[in-house]
Amino acid sequence: MTEQHIVVIGAGYAGLAAATRASRRHRVTLIAPESRFLHRIRQHETAAGHPEDRPAIEHLLRGRRATHLKARVTELDPAGRKLVVDGGPAVEYDTLVYALGSRTAWHGVPGAAEHTYPPERAAELRRRLKEAPRPGTVAVVGGGATGIELAAELAEAYPQWQVRLVTADEVGGWLSARGRAHVLRVLERLGVRLYEHCRVSAVDADGLHTARGPIQAGVVAWAASVEPNELAAEAGLAVTPNGQAVVDQYLRSVSHPEVYVIGDAAAVTVPGVGTLRPGCATALPMGSYVGKRLSGATSKPFAFTYVAQCLSLGRRDGLLQLVHGDDSMRPAVFTGATGRLAKAAIVRSVMSSLR
Repeated sequence: MTEQHIVVIGAGYAGLAAATRASRRHRVTLIAPESRFLHRIRQHETAAGHPEDRPAIEHLLRGRRATHLKARVTELDPAGRKLVVDGGPAVEYDTLVYALGSRTAWHGVPGAAEHTYPPERAAELRRRLKEAPRPGTVAVVGGGATGIELAAELAEAYPQWQVRLVTADEVGGWLSARGRAHVLRVLERLGVRLYEHCRVSAVDADGLHTARGPIQAGVVAWAASVEPNELAAEAGLAVTPNGQAVVDQYLRSVSHPEVYVIGDAAAVTVPGVGTLRPGCATALPMGSYVGKRLSGATSKPFAFTYVAQCLSLGRRDGLLQLVHGDDSMRPAVFTGATGRLAKAAIVRSVMSSLR
């Protein structure tokens, strides 16, 4: 196999996994503006004041034929096989791995971007809660996994604060009956007040405006859904209506096969499984696969099946929800210390997988 210059943009779970594996055979440049890895599935812990696990990207690449270019990609030119970064010359490549992932979606809600703390700003949320002159009410918007973990962690870490969890649907509504029931019991034990079927229409300095009336909150954390970066669409890659790049069975762009797209940025459909949901559970296997494919370790199409979903519910409780291969719920769940230890083991395995 002829050596190539492979450029990976994005240093999340997918990008780092691809870079470390592809560099076994090729010269790799990893482009990302961050100096340290953002362990996204542990941001609720950061908000609660627990120690951060954010190793330097250069440390994760140590011993590999990979270098980290600390910059932000502003323009892609797939036809010319090059890209433009802020404050630097164009970077040429033989093969591009697009792994810019996703970011918090504001859904057009007025004031959300200005008056809330998304998971990306978990450290700022921690400082805001710790430095407040007096405790008050903190509202978490979003009843998915991120919102549940954040609400439970904040309620446990800051018991003097009143925690509200606000969602347009049901809290944990996708889980099995046993799984959802356990989540609700833990949130009740921690004193979290739920506002289900309560869509937020605006956010201001006083809190939330909803169809059911205002919800007063001095601090608002925004844990709604995510959306992909628009750079793929701007570069002319074929994308879905929500902006994810359409890829083939090898995770190559269907319009630009010299570009691999992985992680939350890609719309990946696996036979018998369906379209994969965004998240670390799918991003890491995609990155590992592309890295192995580029290094010559595999020529098979990408394959994936789900096994379980896990939730952290504070430091003393958790949930491990078993699922079928297509991510539909099994009735079996593991809770309490078992669920917490399972979640912790999975989180630890992620860091070792990146190397």
